[in-house]
Amino acid sequence: MIRLGVNVDHVATVRQARGIDIPDPVEAALLAEQGGADGITVHLREDRRHIQDRDVELLRRKIRTKLNLEMAVTAEMVRYAGKLRPDDVCLVPERREELTTEGGLDVLAHKARVQEATEALQGKNIRVTLFVDPDERQIEACGEVGAHGVEIHTGRYCNVLDDRSREREEIARAASLARRLGLEVHGGHGLNYENVLPIARLPEIIELNIGHSIVARAIMVGMERAVNEMKELLRKARSKSFEG
Repeated sequence: MIRLGVNVDHVATVRQARGIDIPDPVEAALLAEQGGADGITVHLREDRRHIQDRDVELLRRKIRTKLNLEMAVTAEMVRYAGKLRPDDVCLVPERREELTTEGGLDVLAHKARVQEATEALQGKNIRVTLFVDPDERQIEACGEVGAHGVEIHTGRYCNVLDDRSREREEIARAASLARRLGLEVHGGHGLNYENVLPIARLPEIIELNIGHSIVARAIMVGMERAVNEMKELLRKARSKSFEG
């Protein structure tokens, strides 16, 4: 069964817009677990634009599934994660001016720094995945720096409005290579209820991290139902995949 990690960053985005205490991403995370989430993902950005330190520290104590912390490859964030001890860390690129993460981490260009961060985090018994584009050279570099796994950036696939077959094939090739290299394979960015099935059917991918579309759906139907609906799609996708 493919796992679903629910990203609650945008619950915090709504809270920060008013500078008050609601809606609470921690409460949203607990409701997501009730809806069937297999893990909770948050991106603690350096500028703290949405998720705050208070949020991740409460999540670490309160959630029953696993905590996946997305973060930049900086000494400050590595130290913070080492103290927090999330279950997983996903190293991502980060620019202050971007609205959301715009692309994958360039592991090739920053191999020494990524390897140093990966080793430091794994020394604290934290699993490390690297968020990368579906580029075979980047996947190979992830293996070379000793990462536990990769999260393949699905944004380009999601941004195509009609025939996504070429973009899906890129993801499929990258996922296949990552698995052959012994890396755990995740996927995420831009996935929603309309486009997730072809990605969820890729057998190498064992986890998808989805945030914005679930939070948007939750505004209409509630968090538990929004998560449950996505989980049901993943169940259907994987059962059809295994049937051939």
